[in-house]
Amino acid sequence: MAGTIPREFIDEVLAYTDIVELIDSRVPLKRAGNNHMACCPFHGEKTPSFSVNQTKQFYHCFGCGESGDAIRFLTEYEHLSFVEAVEELAQMAGLEVPKVAFSQDAPRQAPEQFDLLDQVSNYYQHQLKNHPQSQQVKDYVQQRGLSAEVIKTFGLGFSPPGWDNVLKVIGAGDEKKTQALFDTGMLIQRDEENKAQSSQRSPYYDRFRERLMFPIRDRRGRTIAFGGRILGDGKPKYLNSPETRLFHKGQELYGLFELKQALRKIDHIVVVEGYMDVVSLAQFGVNYSVATLGTATTAEHLQKLFRLCDEVYFCFDGDRAGREAAWRAMNNTLSAMKPGKQARFMFLPDGEDPDTIVRQHGQAGFAAEMDKAMSFSEFFYDNLTQQVDMSSLDGRSRLIDLSKPYLGKIQEGAFQTLMVARLSELAEIEPASLLPLLGIKSHAISGMATAQTKSKYFKPSSAVVPDAPSPVKKALTYLLQYPYLAASVGDPGRFSSLELTNISVFVQLLDLLQNDPQLSTARILANWQNTELHPYLSQLAIEPLLISDEQAIGCEFNEILQLFTRQYQQQRFTQLQRILRQQGLNPQEKSEYMQLLGALKSK
Repeated sequence: MAGTIPREFIDEVLAYTDIVELIDSRVPLKRAGNNHMACCPFHGEKTPSFSVNQTKQFYHCFGCGESGDAIRFLTEYEHLSFVEAVEELAQMAGLEVPKVAFSQDAPRQAPEQFDLLDQVSNYYQHQLKNHPQSQQVKDYVQQRGLSAEVIKTFGLGFSPPGWDNVLKVIGAGDEKKTQALFDTGMLIQRDEENKAQSSQRSPYYDRFRERLMFPIRDRRGRTIAFGGRILGDGKPKYLNSPETRLFHKGQELYGLFELKQALRKIDHIVVVEGYMDVVSLAQFGVNYSVATLGTATTAEHLQKLFRLCDEVYFCFDGDRAGREAAWRAMNNTLSAMKPGKQARFMFLPDGEDPDTIVRQHGQAGFAAEMDKAMSFSEFFYDNLTQQVDMSSLDGRSRLIDLSKPYLGKIQEGAFQTLMVARLSELAEIEPASLLPLLGIKSHAISGMATAQTKSKYFKPSSAVVPDAPSPVKKALTYLLQYPYLAASVGDPGRFSSLELTNISVFVQLLDLLQNDPQLSTARILANWQNTELHPYLSQLAIEPLLISDEQAIGCEFNEILQLFTRQYQQQRFTQLQRILRQQGLNPQEKSEYMQLLGALKSK
């Protein structure tokens, strides 16, 4: 990210959002007392346990435990990133996201370019239906068995013959639009010799001509580029838009937006090699495939897919070229592998591709090919062991040397541990002797590495112990459900030195509420979004209370504050006693010591 969305703007977006209205437009809700209920959209159930509270602007499922605010709902339900969810809510509220929020890989500072590319896409779709020379493309689409619905879903179109169709229709003599079309890769600039030959002609011409067009969309459905397939003997067979500010081939995947629209729950995703493979598979009910865009699969691709599901299949031809492409994909994605995620490699029979498989054998036939897929470790070691003589010491030693540069790229954790263990078995060497040869530290294999996510806005707290019925946990629960209690606390800083689990979170929460007493529960929790504390605090926000009377809750909260005060006084008194014995007290410390002595004696 080039910047971060300001916390104040996120609070403003949540304040303008009615979570009941947002969720009800996607998951119909029924009022039940103070809440609204529905069957949970995140797990299968017959009895509604998904509760949405309008006052707290918060949802919680008592079945699977999913909970959060409006932003989290969009990230989970529509598979948006955090920034995309904030932008979506901001658009609904008529707010403009501050430019500091924008990242280098998604330059939203040029919305007119998105609009222009959408216009181009609509133009191509219109030409497919109406242009007199589109018959060859129509015949091809019909031959591939594509329905009108699938053609519409993927926005297929036709770029007609001619050098300046887009230039004339979309650019329309407007220099600013023409420049924007060039910036987005839709136009090519003539070389100097051609420009000199005809000063009357535009210095630009259309990139795509006489091709079946595939709009490439980002995760929000905005057109960011195009791919075009020529149907005659011309070269190249497939042509993509060039890299632009909107389009980076190593980060985008064809069909990802359409996949997310088709599926709410994504169990697995298949990565294929071509646009038509994606479209043909969708025609036959396999609507969980995507394609790379003229590049090998990258770590960024795999990270994006792993955010949506736990299992990714790479589909290749079974010939030598297919296996070489699979190895490149494997090598590029090693750093993205992590515990709980699986990558599998499926190789189709000779002469077959995803389109022919699904046409001949249908959805079930394609699923059968997926069942034959090799696991990551199987493919990895199968490839390497074929290069050495496993019956000899030299061959097994060579296997270790071949494995070393790859295993070092894998993140520390369970997956790296198991990969090393498998190598230990194949090479017939003890893990303790193998690790130094691989250059992997022993502590990296002895246990899982735990990464703690740090929030920009809050200091890290001590370890979370959610099951402990501690006074801090009670105080946090009361504050999350009755934020107005913070007004009676006074300066929360005096509690920050207490050696209690999560006391720093309690102090931060008090400070937050005293600065903005009107915060809803959802807006409070947004301050811990994407931190390790968010699930814990979300659970406390819906924790059933043993007492329901607000006056009684206020009394117990004050008793907890008194307990914290006594603990602080005792702790500070002990510190002053230590100073007194070691070096003596200055006048200010002596006065504080006497006050604390009197306070502690009175108790």
